[in-house]
Amino acid sequence: MDRYYVYGVNFKDNGKIYNFKSKIRCPINVTVITETEKGLQFGKVVSYLGNELNKNIDGLKDIIRIATKRDYEEYLKNLKDADLALKQCRILVKELNLEMKMINASYTFDRKQLIFNFIADERVDFRELARRLAAIYHTRIELRQIGARDKAREVGGVGICGNKICCANFLNHIDSVSMNMAKNQGLALNPSKINGLCGRLLCCLTYEDEEYLRCSENLPSIGETVKTELGEGSVVNVDILHRSYKVLVNNEKVEIVLGDQNGSNK
Repeated sequence: MDRYYVYGVNFKDNGKIYNFKSKIRCPINVTVITETEKGLQFGKVVSYLGNELNKNIDGLKDIIRIATKRDYEEYLKNLKDADLALKQCRILVKELNLEMKMINASYTFDRKQLIFNFIADERVDFRELARRLAAIYHTRIELRQIGARDKAREVGGVGICGNKICCANFLNHIDSVSMNMAKNQGLALNPSKINGLCGRLLCCLTYEDEEYLRCSENLPSIGETVKTELGEGSVVNVDILHRSYKVLVNNEKVEIVLGDQNGSNK
């Protein structure tokens, strides 16, 4: 039974990582030609996942070969031609008066497909645009509508933390982010504070949400009436990570710390 090596490959810097099988050893960071559903693609090996027997790799596509200098030159040509195609597509979009904004374009390595990513507020009838593009470039055209988060990943930028935005830096998968995560962390629901460059909730809200939920167990909410050794009072402040809260009792603030899940005055 054949044994294959399994590698993680991406097709652009910080892009999603896909798993492929190979009968040849591929060093990390080497460029390769892979088989995909869209045709051949030029990518880079970014991780090694081990060697597996044939029965454990059902569904994985193949790494065809390690890329040659000629392959790399062809890849660069594809990048240049795709950029020209993007400019032409934007001209056609304007001529057809379509409400869509083109983000980028890319060829598969074998040029069997030319893919355009765009954003739009609503669904767009782009059939005439696709026909015109196919007539110009004589290949299969795919027009793909992407969301605001995907656009931010493609464009890049610097977040409010001062670092490169996570989705364009290291995130290979964008998780669902909810307003409850901001509430769980006691953040002010100010869009300028909790929204990223994409206009959506910050991806980093997901990083510590589980820990905040754990630490907030049995903590009261601000405004809630609770009993203390000094009498009843209203909660005026909650420190989730330190598992403590302050209660206003007879115009005096009392701090309650939850250590072993039992409140004790401090």
